[in-house]
Amino acid sequence: MTQALQAPTSVPRHVAIVMDGNGRWASQRHLPRLAGHKKGVDALRRAVQASLDQGVSVLTVFAFSSENWSRPAAEVAGLMDLLSLVLDREVESLAANGVRLHFPGDRAGLSERVAQGLAAAEARTAHNQRLVLNVCFNYGGRWDIAHAARRLVAEGREITEKNLSEATALAHVGDPDLLIRTGGEMRISNFLLWQSAYTELFFSACLWPDFDDLEMARALKAYAERERRFGQIGEQVQQPIGPQYA
Repeated sequence: MTQALQAPTSVPRHVAIVMDGNGRWASQRHLPRLAGHKKGVDALRRAVQASLDQGVSVLTVFAFSSENWSRPAAEVAGLMDLLSLVLDREVESLAANGVRLHFPGDRAGLSERVAQGLAAAEARTAHNQRLVLNVCFNYGGRWDIAHAARRLVAEGREITEKNLSEATALAHVGDPDLLIRTGGEMRISNFLLWQSAYTELFFSACLWPDFDDLEMARALKAYAERERRFGQIGEQVQQPIGPQYA
């Protein structure tokens, strides 16, 4: 039996995950790609529980990118149906566990049914404070930066780093401390480009449907062993100095 890893002594406040490998997981088992996405929901459920257990305050996951529209139409339609199903089945349980839902992304490209479902889930969990769960849907890092810039122009505000940060889709949670990507790929694929300037990266060979508590513990342990300097030298660093700790 695999021995569980000890809990890390330094837990990231905000963890982000690129949930990659659903399609490959299904292909390896000669199943339709959508079967992998459905199995990936179980992995997300485990990641949420692990975040609650470990004391993570914010979990942000990449569920559907602005580039995913180019996938086969049947897969895209299946993902939209799966999202609606998950909202119907999971929101009450998440609300009962103190999870607050946000869905950063461009809702202009979504159907009225999906957009209304996202808004209802956000409203239902709006007062929860135990964990913020950002499910980035129809999201892209370049879209986020461009959208924030357009917002500042429309409001007549100067485009500065501070103002741009405040106008992005994840301004409500601050920057991620740790970004995990599963599936063996070593890139961030247009995810949280602005927010990840000083984020620690952890790449896992594990396909997303197989992501479990042990793999989450490996990522958190790797994070705890690193020194975050934010441009300073090691001797200067006494405590995290990123804006999310202000």
